[in-house]
Amino acid sequence: MAENCTHNCSTCKSKCSHENKAQLLSPSAGTTIKHIVAVVSGKGGVGKSMVTSMLAVALSKKGYKVGILDSDITGPSIPKAFGIGEGVSGTQTLMYPPKSKGGIELMSINLLVNDPSEPVLWRGPLFGGAIKNFYSDTKWGELDYLLIDMPPGTSDVALTIFNQIPIDGVILVSTPQDLVKMIVGKAVNMCKKMNVNVLGLVENMAYYKCPCCGNPLFPFGPSKLNDVCETFNLTPIASLPIDSNVATLIDNGKVEDADVSAFDNVLSIVENL
Repeated sequence: MAENCTHNCSTCKSKCSHENKAQLLSPSAGTTIKHIVAVVSGKGGVGKSMVTSMLAVALSKKGYKVGILDSDITGPSIPKAFGIGEGVSGTQTLMYPPKSKGGIELMSINLLVNDPSEPVLWRGPLFGGAIKNFYSDTKWGELDYLLIDMPPGTSDVALTIFNQIPIDGVILVSTPQDLVKMIVGKAVNMCKKMNVNVLGLVENMAYYKCPCCGNPLFPFGPSKLNDVCETFNLTPIASLPIDSNVATLIDNGKVEDADVSAFDNVLSIVENL
């Protein structure tokens, strides 16, 4: 991708990997986004939103300007992790995303509904409209990184985002389960068909430290990270532990207080875009 890209393809004179994609959305006037990274999983329950949140915190702590677009319309959890409960302000044409205490900008369907516990009962076309609003009708300002927390699987939302938003790279998230190869394979093949660059694989909930001796224990069996990466020619990014302290902080809306040192490898991959 060209350096100093603003992700506004309508004014771009450079040639890049996005030039052949039709109908790319442009960000709102006054918004510049240097890099867009999507966090993807082939199934639910692997901690994708946790990875997105922790990566955002790690980037923010290094001084980057960061935003999170929560595209999981039916299962949004990003505002809860950051303790954001207020709604979105704006005008008739623009929305202004609220900021976390650390300055991370957030946009999620749960910031637009009266009751976050109410289900979003929409049909397919409405999801695409919401994604357009979150990306193009939101005043993100100047961001170094916009992270997109994707819904699980290969749904309409994923197709909309990969077709219409200029993604610089995808981080895949899995857990060490027996079905991991099939699940990761689906996500990898989707990215290939959509011509989206896969940055690598993060294996979440891979182990936890014994409270007595501190040695790693593997509740889901031995790590499958290297094996899966070899099968699909992926870069193994990180093997992340189960950490009850992180879970508690997220439940209490205090993810920015978490220790993000386990994300050093994830951070370095994203910084090298």
